[in-house]
Amino acid sequence: MHRMITRDPVSGGELIVTRLECPESGIVIEGQFSLGWIGRLTPEQLDFVELMVKNRGNIQKLAAELDVAYNTARARLDEIVTALGGVPEGDGRVDRRQILDRLAAKEISVEDAMRLLKA
Repeated sequence: MHRMITRDPVSGGELIVTRLECPESGIVIEGQFSLGWIGRLTPEQLDFVELMVKNRGNIQKLAAELDVAYNTARARLDEIVTALGGVPEGDGRVDRRQILDRLAAKEISVEDAMRLLKA
């Protein structure tokens, strides 16, 4: 089975689900289904959310598990908040240096960096 793709790799637009199937029963449901808030996140952001839940929202434990600085974990959480339409805590300004550092460390793609810098 393949990992779920949440964004159109060409345009970056949100994808919809058109077919659901249960391998056990053979039931197939076709239509147009939204991925909801999950569709607004990248696979990497979904992984982060999973770890965040496993760590009961403790950013310090999450940062330790990911072996990144607390501020890096906090920045990733802020990116997710923004992707979901929220406003990160603080003044909402983007830390350009941190985004460029993450790009240099190949933690994010050029496209993600550009999107974050525009925010």
